[in-house]
Amino acid sequence: MNKYAGFTLIELMIVVAIIGIIAAVSIPVYQSYIVKSQINRAVGELSAYKAPFEVRASKSGSVANSDIGYNPSNLTNGNQTVNIGILNPDGSGQLKVTMGGNAHPNLTGLILSFERDTSGRWECVIDNTLVASSWKSSYLPSGCRL
Repeated sequence: MNKYAGFTLIELMIVVAIIGIIAAVSIPVYQSYIVKSQINRAVGELSAYKAPFEVRASKSGSVANSDIGYNPSNLTNGNQTVNIGILNPDGSGQLKVTMGGNAHPNLTGLILSFERDTSGRWECVIDNTLVASSWKSSYLPSGCRL
């Protein structure tokens, strides 16, 4: 048995290089995953307010935050004093929030909205004007449009 058995400096350098390559590939993928999951979460949270909005719209009521049970997400700049819903006299309307708060820095300023037409059909719309330089098409949630 050789009492000098072990790794050579070259072998250790190769292992460190491999770990560096893996990190260089995986960190951007992980960051993209975080961004996409936060957008999907915010869209899901905003979507939950469509049902109370419909109830209020069918009664020709208001859609103030207190009327639809709005609870601001930590991923948005929303607060109780600024209403996220608008109900127009013709029955159309929208729910809208702006990403911020604890959201990934690349999402700050992204506007998420659900727009309701006069027939009651909802459409998810994303305005990426303020984050266009960091926007990737893979971030767009299914069922939403820019």
